[in-house]
Amino acid sequence: MKFLQIAKKDLKAEFRTKQMLNSMVIFALLVIVIFSFAFGNEATIFVSNLNKKIVDLLAPGMLWIAFTFAGMLGLSRSFAGEKEEGCLEGLKLCPADRSAIYNGKVLSNAVLMFLMEMATLPIFVVLFTYDIKNLPGLIVVIILGTLGFIFVGTLLSALTVNTRTREILLPVILFPVLIPVILSAVTATGTMLANGDFSDVSGEMQILVVYDIIFFVVAQMVFEYTIED
Repeated sequence: MKFLQIAKKDLKAEFRTKQMLNSMVIFALLVIVIFSFAFGNEATIFVSNLNKKIVDLLAPGMLWIAFTFAGMLGLSRSFAGEKEEGCLEGLKLCPADRSAIYNGKVLSNAVLMFLMEMATLPIFVVLFTYDIKNLPGLIVVIILGTLGFIFVGTLLSALTVNTRTREILLPVILFPVLIPVILSAVTATGTMLANGDFSDVSGEMQILVVYDIIFFVVAQMVFEYTIED
């Protein structure tokens, strides 16, 4: 499958240097640690001015701030690297459906995002002293939220790749579109961290699933036009 070859190419190039992955992980960890200093609860090594209940309300948002801003680093380079090295035209001339380019980029971006989240989540849990009993539920929420971020972000990254101000333009047009998935993911994450279950966040889970499906299907239909010069 062409999209697997594209993803393999991107991941092989990334793992050779790990430049982007390291940047994403370090950025996410810095965000978590800084928030720990600012809002750390009494069970951490940091001095706290807020009680545990307030911190628990803020923590899911902190986690997703770290995820989205770190993920933005990867998305901003998803097509920009191809453009700068002259590889984008070669991909467009590839004898395959243009959606294969999108799917390959989605897969490679998702792998990097999930690796970053795997490195960040344990540190977050330790710093904020969570005793997570519904880890599978939390993982499902993170996966669904991340996929929504990747589906939209990869599409808009392709849309902005030919602009001079793509590093600025991408966040400006991406974050408003992400509002439904981020709000739902934050709410569902907070519930799972409090050891709730899916029945407590059925509405948020439905939003995440529907959002992911809609934008994945839309991207398959319009990607061919977004990548044109």
